[in-house]
Amino acid sequence: MNFGTIGAGTVAQAIAGHLVAAGHKVTLGNSRGPDTLLDVVTRLGPLASAGTAAEAAAADMVFLTVMWPQVGDVLAGLPAWDGRILVDTTNTFADVEVGTASEFVADRAPGARVVKAFNTLYAPYIAADPRRAEGRQLLFYAGDDGAAKADFREVADGLGFAPVDAGSLREGGRLMQIGGPLSALHALKQD
Repeated sequence: MNFGTIGAGTVAQAIAGHLVAAGHKVTLGNSRGPDTLLDVVTRLGPLASAGTAAEAAAADMVFLTVMWPQVGDVLAGLPAWDGRILVDTTNTFADVEVGTASEFVADRAPGARVVKAFNTLYAPYIAADPRRAEGRQLLFYAGDDGAAKADFREVADGLGFAPVDAGSLREGGRLMQIGGPLSALHALKQD
């Protein structure tokens, strides 16, 4: 499986760092173009590459890490998803037109199998090694596609996180959104 990030800020770099450390190839893409990411991919190592947002979106599993106001425009400019997995890491402080932010994302990315994840954690908790002496960092995720959630769970577990299925995009998304009971809940699972 290959990976991509749409956006290349703190969250994208943290996730990419875990992917590269686990031996996966990842393409980081942003709106400013690949040339602006040369320092980032050099720091991440030879398994990381810079590309356009469309090139990053061609990966098997793609992490959407842009700021909320950019979500609609970014997704509108991408090619068809054709069943690839889109992991929505975004948060919104505003009400959305449909039930949850991830349902909004799914509506704007037809053909994508959307999984909500990483949005409940502050960036330093994403970047840190999820494996600690006391246990592994919990990582809540939600989605409507069982196979996509299983693939995501396997990847997250392989990165060292302790993935916890929070349910569907609607129910789990509400639990995970800002103000929900799982938002900013940083906990460790004892193995």
